[in-house]
Formats: sequence, structure tokens, C-alpha cells
Amino acid sequence: MLNMGKEIREPRQERSIEKKNRIIRAGYELFSEVGYYNTNTAEIAKRAGVSTGIVYGYFRDKKDILTAVLTLYMDKICEPIFGMFDDISASGIREVIPKILDSVIIAHRDNAKIHEALHSMTHTDEEVNAAFIRLEDEITSRLESALTEAGIGLDAPRERIHFAMDVIQSFAHEYVYDHHEYIDYAKMRGIVTETLYALFAQ
Repeated sequence: MLNMGKEIREPRQERSIEKKNRIIRAGYELFSEVGYYNTNTAEIAKRAGVSTGIVYGYFRDKKDILTAVLTLYMDKICEPIFGMFDDISASGIREVIPKILDSVIIAHRDNAKIHEALHSMTHTDEEVNAAFIRLEDEITSRLESALTEAGIGLDAPRERIHFAMDVIQSFAHEYVYDHHEYIDYAKMRGIVTETLYALFAQ
């Protein structure tokens, strides 16, 4: 069911905003539990405690809800990390790296199901893939600015940042999801920390 011809309203009253947020949270929960493709709008409405008509008052379709869920997910993951970028000047890069690692690990652990559901869609859904690429672009831009403001001048900073993102993401996946018995994760964390420090140390 599409809502192509009807104008989507942006809630202004507190009660309406709360309803819209309930719908987004319901989508977040259901996409986590059973996946995007196994969820329908009626189920989202039921979980949110609203009618299907109210859902279509705020969202054109399920894909529209997915966009809002993606934004919520990315805010949860990134806002704590973005806050740490501001500490690079005051604390120095060596002190910030372990905090960023901890934040990424916690984010993966606490959002494991939605992380899996959304990332699995990047291979089949161009819009979801584009959203994650935009997020990488924003992380790159913010960290590059933070490093510049901290007086850390680097050759090929964007390439270093992207490599660092890959290293952190890989370690978080290994630590949270895989947990091979033969891996000493304290030692691996030390290797990751020193690798990241070497990337950004002058």
C-alpha cells in the first residue's frame, strides 16, 4: 500500500511527535527481530499502539519508516563518537583511540540485531547502501576537521581515516560477533590501538 497522493504531515504538537517516534521505535524493534522484509506496516502500527491510518499520516510507506529507522540507528552509533572527536585537541589522539574503540564495541553489542538487519540490506538496496556511504563521508569529514583543529597534519588523511574505520569495524565485529577461542582479545585490542595510533601520530 502506497500513500503517493496524500501529503505527509510533519507533527508539531508534542503528542503527535511522540506518536511518530513510537512508530519509528516500533519499526526499529520489528526490523531487528524479524527483518525488514518480514515486517509489514500493520505490524508496525500494532507495536506502536496506533492505527494503520496514523502510520500513513506520517510515512508514505514502509520504506519511509526504514529511512527514519536508519537515521535513529546511525545517531545511536555515531553521536557518542562524534563527541569524542572534540576531545582530540584536549586529550591527544592516544587517549581518544581507546574511548572510540569502546564506544564502537558497545554500539555493536547493544544494537547487534538491527546492525545485522540493516547491513545485510546494503548489498540489495541502493538507498540503504547510499545511507551508509553518506555516514562514512560524514565521519571522514568530521574527523578530518577535528585532526586539523588539533594541529595534526597528515599526508592522505582521508585515506588514513577510511583505513582506520575498516580496522575498527573489523575488530568490533570480531570482538562482538565472532569470538574465536584461539584469539587473545586483549592482545588484539593492543595491536589495533597501536595500529590506529601509528596512522594518526605525527
